[in-house]
Amino acid sequence: MAFDLNAFSPQQLDALIAQAKERKTTLKKRKPLASVRKKLTDLAAAEGYSVAELFGAGGAAAPAAKRAGRTGPAKGRKLGKVPPKYRNPANKAETWTGRGKQPLWLAGQIKKGKKLEEFLIK
Repeated sequence: MAFDLNAFSPQQLDALIAQAKERKTTLKKRKPLASVRKKLTDLAAAEGYSVAELFGAGGAAAPAAKRAGRTGPAKGRKLGKVPPKYRNPANKAETWTGRGKQPLWLAGQIKKGKKLEEFLIK
């Protein structure tokens, strides 16, 4: 983060220096991150837990109350994998599940007059 110190007035510079000193004092009082992490790990192990059980693999776990009311997948959440329903006869590697936008190879064939059912995988 870069500041143009020439743009600050003397009062603003004094306030900035005071804030910086206060922040520096706060940071000096804190214990090193590694020692705090070790204390938490040791405390969790002493109670029979792992940190992952307490906080989840990627940080704090979502509260159970938030998850409990959901019946279906959340917006933007991926659904499961679906087997392909349609295959390009010209290139067997090109398939489509029927979800989302039609692939270009299929849209082109339909424009030429073919029917969607002709591409079904049997």
